[in-house]
Amino acid sequence: MKFDGILFDLDGTLWDSCRSVAESWRNTLRTRYGARHLPGIEDIQGIMGLPTSEIAQRLFTGYGAPALEVCNACLADECSYLAQHGGALYPGVPQMLAALAAQAPLFIVSNCQDGYIQSFLAWSGLGALFQDFECEGRTGLSKAENIRLVVQRNGLRAPVYVGDTALDEASACAAGCPFVYAAYGFGSAVAPLASIQAPSGLQAALAAL
Repeated sequence: MKFDGILFDLDGTLWDSCRSVAESWRNTLRTRYGARHLPGIEDIQGIMGLPTSEIAQRLFTGYGAPALEVCNACLADECSYLAQHGGALYPGVPQMLAALAAQAPLFIVSNCQDGYIQSFLAWSGLGALFQDFECEGRTGLSKAENIRLVVQRNGLRAPVYVGDTALDEASACAAGCPFVYAAYGFGSAVAPLASIQAPSGLQAALAAL
């Protein structure tokens, strides 16, 4: 393999946590804010991968408190909920990660709150396969900047980024990182280096590049 590091997005690439996130947010909004208007799974799907500030403005206005405050409360409760209840791993993800980890180090870079990736790793039992991770909630940086940070911190010379949205693609390109599109996820891509229809196709796609 010509790549010396494989960086992954999380939501829409390794798992789908929308149902669990919706359940957690509904509980927080009901118990803390007495809300009756509650987000559904489709609402969650529409904001996956966006920065926290944008999620707040899209979904958390009208709850009697600043949108960012309400959003952060939901995100904080979400991490403990996900660590216990998890989400839905895409079929073949554990096998794909194990096979690739034998060839190159693996990483996660996501636009999520601090604690979210840790919840995924704890619930999935896949933590030993990843060498490092980074997120907006921990650094305050954009996804492109966090990709650069992980690349530099781990001395990577030929990384590749795998994600499922146009934002993932733009971030990877801005960081100078080739992009592989996970077409089974939530979003779209413009001109990826390669596309895969399922996690099981990633190893062959990378080998062909």
